[in-house]
Amino acid sequence: MKTLLRYFLINLTSLWITTRLIPGLSYSGGVKSLFIASFAFMVINLILVPLLKVLLLPLNLLTLGLFAWVTNIVALFALTTISDFKLLPYFYPGGTIGGFIIPSLDLSTFWVAVLASLLIGFITHFLQWLSR
Repeated sequence: MKTLLRYFLINLTSLWITTRLIPGLSYSGGVKSLFIASFAFMVINLILVPLLKVLLLPLNLLTLGLFAWVTNIVALFALTTISDFKLLPYFYPGGTIGGFIIPSLDLSTFWVAVLASLLIGFITHFLQWLSR
């Protein structure tokens, strides 16, 4: 039970941080819908993602693990179909960080999903590492 609560809180935190950093991933309905979506995302990660990893194992082996992101993107799309989360196209105006110029980008819904799944995965793994 303690493990499920930890997974729920980690998913809640990672979804909340990602929606704050990437405006292309948003939710409506307030805190209640965020709690429901994080529970649904926990169930998706416990049931659907392991099945997809087994089914996509040959492609994952061929790409040396890079295809594992596809399972995270599918999980995010599954979340958007069953909850109030929405993936929207996003225009990044560009910027400069430490002398590096980041050009402006017009991200489609697919690229927002890729970026959001990468960020959710990074935050989730970091928080799981902290909780051990």
